Amino acid sequence: MDFIKNNFRIIVIIATIVFVCNGLFTIRPHAEEANFDKLKEQKVTTFAQKDIFTKLKLGLDLVGGSQFEFEAKPTDKVPEITPEVMRGLVKVFENRVNASGTTEAIVQQVGKERILVEVPGEDPSLVKRRLLKTANLEFKELIVENAGTNGETATWQTTGITGADLKRAQASTDGVASWSIDFELKTEAAKEFGDLTARLVGKPLGISLDDNIISSPVVRTAITAGSGQITGNFSAQEAQDLAVQLNAGALPVPVKILQERSIGATLGQESINKSLKAGFWGLIAVIFFMIFIYRLPGVIASIALSIYVLMALYVFQENVTLTLAGLAGFILSIGMAVDANILIFERAKEEMNEGKSVLIGLRDGFDRAYTSIFDSNMNTSMVCLILIIFGTGIVKGFAITLLIGVILSLISALFVTKTLIFTTVKLFNIKETSLFK
Repeated sequence: MDFIKNNFRIIVIIATIVFVCNGLFTIRPHAEEANFDKLKEQKVTTFAQKDIFTKLKLGLDLVGGSQFEFEAKPTDKVPEITPEVMRGLVKVFENRVNASGTTEAIVQQVGKERILVEVPGEDPSLVKRRLLKTANLEFKELIVENAGTNGETATWQTTGITGADLKRAQASTDGVASWSIDFELKTEAAKEFGDLTARLVGKPLGISLDDNIISSPVVRTAITAGSGQITGNFSAQEAQDLAVQLNAGALPVPVKILQERSIGATLGQESINKSLKAGFWGLIAVIFFMIFIYRLPGVIASIALSIYVLMALYVFQENVTLTLAGLAGFILSIGMAVDANILIFERAKEEMNEGKSVLIGLRDGFDRAYTSIFDSNMNTSMVCLILIIFGTGIVKGFAITLLIGVILSLISALFVTKTLIFTTVKLFNIKETSLFK
């Protein structure tokens, strides 16, 4: 127990390194051909006939994909595009994209009436087809007026049961060439549907999609189970698209495409390679500078910097989709991560120049540099928060990674570096102040 108590901080650091490395990296036998999903994991390197992967999520500009900008259009029923309408639109877009199996898509509002959708690695025609359609499903009753006269008219009247009452929808086939949509209604709607079909036995039930009757089967018997089937000469793709749209919900208003852009994976891979190279040489340059200028503390700071890089990548993996701008913010944060160490070491050097011992000089150096370090990091963090709140797209991605880097660099300097340097001094009984000047 005394050992754990006396070495608690160093045990925490070692446990953190093991936990982060275990969560960040996956090791598999080496394969000559790439057989992994680039949307879900990235190959880092090959070592000793083993491929090392990480599950960092990369954005559209790095893995390729499609980017769309949509504009909401008012209708007679919704004459004004309000914030509530836009929130509903974003939610439906997210549901439709996620139902396609693309979990790394980004859907966000830009401006008052526009939505930006970024879908990595997806077929642009599929995304466009599934997002554009309003998919407003309604069950309608045929109302005949002036029956048996020359003025006879027949109109479809809504019954109040819509796509919003669906519990689920699924494309199905008879095994030949006919596709349909199997649906199940929510409990309350199922009861209403049973009453409706009981009243319409022997009469047609209209199934309307975006105000167009796509099917009007004659009701043979009351449907009380709350399930049914929509037919309408669908192709396989049309049935699957409609099932996705119905499960995701109808768009509150129609939308139109303002801009469409595709990014190739080749450009993305080139950007990844250049960014990794820049990050590697940037890290090496910082390490050499710290060791050359600060000697022993520089070595300790370099180890702490390496731990910082691992922690930052782990946090990115769990919470951030990395874009090219985000990578730039991370690389910049590597240089900024040593700022706190430089302030501490310079203060400690001043204390030792006044004749203080190594331990006392380091203690006073950390204590007196803390205020400057905290103020500096808080200023940078406030700027990052402003960019995150008011920025969009590239600017926001840059700010998020930089903010994470700033917070982790503060932890690295005040906990990791401090623990490592005091442990080293005590373990090797270092008393020569020349190693710190």
